Order: sequence, then C-alpha cells, then structure tokens
Amino acid sequence: MTEPVTLTNCDREPIHIPGTIQPFGAMLAFDSGMDLLRQHSANCAQILGREGVRNGESLDDIFTPAVARQLRAAREVALTQTRPALVFDVPLRSGRRVDMALHRNGAATILEVEPATETPFPPLQLTRLMMDRIGGIVSMEELIAAATKLIRAHLGYDRVMAYEFGPDGAGRVMAEERREGLESFLGQYFPAADIPVQARRLYLANTIRLISDASAERVPILPELFEGTPLDMSQAHLRSVSPVHCEYLRNMGVAASMSISIIVDGALWGLIACHHYSPRLLPMAERVAAEMFGEFLSLHLGTLLRKRKLDMAANTRARLERLSRLDTSQDVPELLSQGIEELSELLDCDGIAIRVGGNLFTRGSVPDEEALDTLLPLLEQQAAGDVWATNCLVDHLPIAESFHDRAAGLLAVPVSQLPRDWILFFRREQIQTLVWAGNPEKVYETGPFGDRLTPRRSFELWKQDVHRRCRPWNVDDLETAHALRTTLVEIVLLHNELLSEERARADLRQRVLNDELNHRVKNILAVIKSVIGHPVEEGRTLESYVAALKGRIQALSHAHDQVMRGDGGGSLHALLQAELSPYRGSSEIRLEGPGATLDSRSFSVMAQILHEMATNAAKYGALSRPGGRLDVRWTPSTDGTCRLTWRESGGPPVIAPDRKGFGSLLLERSLPFDLGGSSRIDYHPSGVEAEFVLPGRHVRFEDKPLPTDTPTPSPTGIPEEAHVLLLEDQLLIAMDVEAMLEEAGFTRISLARNVAQALEILETGGVELAMLDVNLGHETSIPVAEALRARAIPFVFATGYDEGSALPGGMQDVPVVRKPYDADNLVETLSAAYRA
Repeated sequence: MTEPVTLTNCDREPIHIPGTIQPFGAMLAFDSGMDLLRQHSANCAQILGREGVRNGESLDDIFTPAVARQLRAAREVALTQTRPALVFDVPLRSGRRVDMALHRNGAATILEVEPATETPFPPLQLTRLMMDRIGGIVSMEELIAAATKLIRAHLGYDRVMAYEFGPDGAGRVMAEERREGLESFLGQYFPAADIPVQARRLYLANTIRLISDASAERVPILPELFEGTPLDMSQAHLRSVSPVHCEYLRNMGVAASMSISIIVDGALWGLIACHHYSPRLLPMAERVAAEMFGEFLSLHLGTLLRKRKLDMAANTRARLERLSRLDTSQDVPELLSQGIEELSELLDCDGIAIRVGGNLFTRGSVPDEEALDTLLPLLEQQAAGDVWATNCLVDHLPIAESFHDRAAGLLAVPVSQLPRDWILFFRREQIQTLVWAGNPEKVYETGPFGDRLTPRRSFELWKQDVHRRCRPWNVDDLETAHALRTTLVEIVLLHNELLSEERARADLRQRVLNDELNHRVKNILAVIKSVIGHPVEEGRTLESYVAALKGRIQALSHAHDQVMRGDGGGSLHALLQAELSPYRGSSEIRLEGPGATLDSRSFSVMAQILHEMATNAAKYGALSRPGGRLDVRWTPSTDGTCRLTWRESGGPPVIAPDRKGFGSLLLERSLPFDLGGSSRIDYHPSGVEAEFVLPGRHVRFEDKPLPTDTPTPSPTGIPEEAHVLLLEDQLLIAMDVEAMLEEAGFTRISLARNVAQALEILETGGVELAMLDVNLGHETSIPVAEALRARAIPFVFATGYDEGSALPGGMQDVPVVRKPYDADNLVETLSAAYRA
C-alpha cells in the first residue's frame, strides 16, 4: 500500500513513478519492440478520438500504417539519444492532428501524445531568435536578467524568475520579470528542502517540466504496473507532479507553471521558473524551443562562469604576486599589516584578522581581541595546522556564540608553524545582509498540507536554516586560501633566508671587527710595552719617569678616542697629533701641511691607516728608540687630491715583512677600496717611506694656521674638606682615582662598588660631589644619578664609551670624564660640575 504524501515524507516521495499523468495529453507504453501496448492512460481514447483503447493492441491497430512507420523510425532515433524523439503534426484516423514525443525507459517504449497547436513562430526560428539576443552578453548577471526577460516576452507567462542554487542547496531569486500588479520575489531565499533531492535529479534528467493546471485531476495509468513494476516517467513531459508542490503553487495563487533547468558542467546550477495565474498549456513545439534555449543558456552561462573563475584566479595570482614582492627592509608582521587591505580583497569576506609575531591587525567585522585570544588555541586543535573553513563557527567552537552576529563563519589560513600565526577571514551571519523582497503583509492561502507551503514561510524556514551561519565557503575560496598559504610560506622562508644572510654578514663584520680590535689591542699593548721599556735617562727620578709614563698612556687613550670618534670627520692635523703625541719626547716628529678637513668616511679610513703606521713605527721603526725622526707632509695637488708622505729615519735597519698580516692588508687596500685613492709603502733599510693619496672629494683645504693645543690648568675651587662619593666597580681603577683626588687635596672620599652601597652613603647625608661610573657590569649608576639630581648634588659621569651612547635620555647635560683618567682633566671636570 502506497504511503500517503505528507510534509514529513515528501522528500521520499517517488515522484518519477507517480502512476498518473496530467490531463493535457495521453500516454501509451509499448513493449521494447513497440509491437504491443502494455499500459495506457485513462484518457487515451479521448485524446486519440477513438471509442476505446485496449492493452494488447498493436501499434498498427492504433495508428495508420504511415504513422506506425513514422513512429518506428522515431523509435530507432530514440535508441541513440537520451532525449525523446519528436514527431509534430501527425494525422490520426479520427482526423485529429497531434504532436508526439517518444523515448525508451527500461523495457518500455513510452509515447506521449498531445493535441497539435499552431504556434506564431516555428520552434527553430523561435530558438534562434532568443539565442541571438543573448549571444553577445559577457556578464553573468546581465545574461540571466536578459534570459528572464526574453522568456516572458516570447512565452507569455505572468511571472518568470531565475533561481540560483547555493552550495548548500538553498535557492535565491536572482532575476525576475512579472506582470504589473504582482508582488516581487526578487532576492527571495528558500531552503533546500523546498526542492527535495529526488526532484533535483529529475530536473537533471528532464530539463523541461510543465504544469498546465495545478488544480487539474490526475489521469491514472492502466494498469498500475508495467510488467510488474511502476512505469518510470523521468523523461516524460506529461508526468504528474507531487501534490505537495501543487499545493505550494495554489497557496501562491499560481495555476500553471513551467521550469527550465540550467545545468552547468553536469550539475544543476539553477532554474528558470515560469508562473501563470490561470491555467496555461504551452504547446510541445514551444516547450522544445524553450528547452533548446535553456541548453544554450546553460552553455553560455558555463562559459561565463569559467571565464569569471579564470579572471578571479588571474586576479588572485596578481594580488599574491604583489604580496610576495617582499621589501627586505620590512619584517613579516609589517608586511602583512600593510597588505591587509589587499589580503581582504582576495576572498569574499566581511572581516579579516592577522595574528603574526604576537601582533594583531584587523579590518572589517571581526571578533574583539579578547575573543580572538580565546579562539586561536581552540582553532589550532580544529585545523591541525592546515587551511580550515566552516560556515557555522558555533557548531565547532561554542565560544563563538558571543560574537556570531559579527563573525558566523571562518576560513583560517596558517602562516607559520611555531609559534602558530594565522590569517583569519570572517563572514557575517547570512540573514543580516538580506531583505525580503515580497510584500510582508501578503496573506497566502493554506491547504491540507499546511501554511509552510508559501513563499513567506519558506523564507522564514530558510532564515532558521542559516541562523548563525554565513555564506558557505566554496571550492574557489579554498583554492585561493591554499594559494595564499603557499605564498605566505614562501614569504616567511624568504624572510628567514634574508635574516640568515644578514646574520652571516653580521657575523663576518663581527669577525673583521674582532680581528681589527685584536690587532689594535696588540699594537697598543706593544706600544705600551715599548714606552715602559725605554731606559730611564741618567739622573732622572722615578717620580718623573712615572709622570712621563702616565702622560704617554693618556696620549695613547686620546689617540684611540680620535679614531673611534671619527664619524663626523675632522682635521687631518688633529688626527696626526692624536696618533703621534704618545711618542713625542725621545723621538723627533715633524708635521707640515695646510689646514685640511677630512669628511667622515675618509677620517675613519685615515685614522686606521695613521694608527697602523704610528704603532708600526713605535714597534719597529723610527719611533722605537731615542734619536729617531718622523716627517709627515701633506699638500694639495693640481687635480684636487691630497698627497700625504710619511718618512722615517734614524731608527733601526728596516726589514720588509715576509708575509702580509692584517695590518699590512689594511694599509695596502683600505684607501683604494674605500675611497678610490692609492697607497704605496717602501721599506728602505734607512727607514720606511710611504705615500697616501686621498681623492679631492673627501678633503677640504683651508687657508688658516694649524691649531695648537695649549691646555692651561685651572684651580679646582672645591673646598678640600668636601665630601666626594666615588662609585666604581673596579677596585684598581677606584684606588687610582682615589689617589688622584687625594693628590689634588681631597680629604673626604667615600668609595662604593654598586648602586645599593652608593644609595646607602647618600642616605647618611653630607655628600657634596660625586663621580659615577656609568656601566657597573650587571647594572648602571642611573638610579644614583637620579637620586643625586633629586638632592641637587653635582656629579659627573665616568665612562670608557662614547658619551652619546653611554648616557641615557635626560642626562645628556652631565659632564663626562673619559677613561683612562688624566688627573688634571679629572679634577677640572669635577671642579666645573661643582661650580655650575
């Protein structure tokens, strides 16, 4: 017994085997050879104009021999194609003329017969006319709108709508043409359940479906079964329609309808639905014309969709290429933050969030930062490090309930592995962006199947289906996300490679710097050893020797400062003075030349060269023993260059080096390589002679006398009983400074080796002046400086670093004593701070 159709089981209704047909035609089912009639519709005699039709009759009994031959030929055609063979305007024995459609289905040969009707246009002409109107359209939206308008104009239905099906099966009215006075359904959505799965299969099998009268009585097929099974009418135009669907139409006031399937790449993309508010029969010839037009529309639409997909893919590639052009000066977070607008346009989304390197960048409708912080660890469990998408985030992560109105769906793209960084694309809840296009006050009729079967209720059911859901992410979205991930991985890898290369270059620079530093330290130590090793002149006291030794070491320190402070350029004469002053006394040094200022680049290069020449002369040449002489002259040449000559004499016999060490390579290559100048060094037995040529663009000559250093001592102006705080973490240095201060007359000196001790001494009170070493190893003296400044106690800083890099902001005005200390300079700086 057949189960009655209800709203709960209509999705299982066997609509392809209804056992009945619509009354506008008759159906005859013959055996496979089309010899004998096995089934026929109860209205066959009426349609054929005979007194009766009996199962078991032959084809020749029912039709004239000419018609029988014509039908057998049509049968042969039907065997080779999937659609029915058509025979128009066929004369019957009764004198009537009919149109026939014949197709095979299993063991049955099914013949549909309809009264012939004259049409204003032959089917082929009508089809060609309609196809010509849409052939040049290149926009999908324009194509669907034009097709809708054409079908209504040529077929005469009251309303024609174009439906598009989404990935979830739900439909949307994307184009509409209607008779004046009818409400609009444009933009209406309906749930997938409105068109059950079995109905969608029939739309694929038979692209035209006609209902001539939604209220007409069904005509049964006699007998009910064909050789023991129900007759499959999937390809029959006369097949009766589900009573549930007829009820739906009647509730809307629709009396007749026709649909044309839109099939793209073998899938049901949408439908053209035609509604009429009174019974209407479209003749077979016009249906065939509409069917052919629908097939052309499907092909044209498929071409446009593929072109759109290719254009989108090309646009995506172009955007990804622009994104992948990494600026090596930017890090990945900076790059992504600047490209967030470009990234948001890659996918159809309502908001984007980028979490990378601990930074968060957002745009559009996204959860707040607190919600994202909670979401990301849970997302990691769901996505497992791969691209992950959902159109209902609440189904997977219940915490998304709190922000489902801003972000109902998510497509997540991982950027890196550890720590996990993400680019998150969000879509809002789908119903938030929709407006019902129909009349909200419209009252629809209801029938025995309930009020669900109205456009208004269908829309409400659809809203329930998509509550907390966004538009589904499609295959193209996922492909774009995977392409984005590949590009981002390439960017991260490239950035890491650039960082690796930069680290390698930094390591190389550090090694060169270490080599140079090591070389300089060894030179300085060798010079100090040479200075200390000079024999004490006869009659000279130990005190005078120590004083001279201190002076020379202080001069070495000053020369080293000149080298390190050459960033802004400076005087060539001053540079020579700084480098050679430690060796004056036992050796004769002559400097001769006009005022010349070197730019920053040449000052740094010449400082290294002159330092190397001076230390070599002090170790091996004219400055290594008493009686030696060094002449240094510099003159401008006619071409603007500066030519500097270095001549040594009176020293030990010179032996040319048998190998080139770091110093020799520096002397030989630095000037040509860095400045484009030239270097030449000759090792004569009587003494070294060298010539260095600096390009004119690096030197500026001046017509003014050379500067002379004439330091003059000044009284301290500090009471001898003044209490001095000395903060120094190196005991030997602290003892040396203490001795200098005591020698200058200070009697109250408090030593502290760390910040805590210094602050404790301050708390006892009485401190009137302080000297603070800036860097104390694991801490700095800044807290003590701030405490002194708060008490208005004068103080100076002591450091071996460059002043600019050693002092913090707000302390740049504090006087600085540089290491190693000179007693006169130390006392003078303290005196100036005390008097200020």
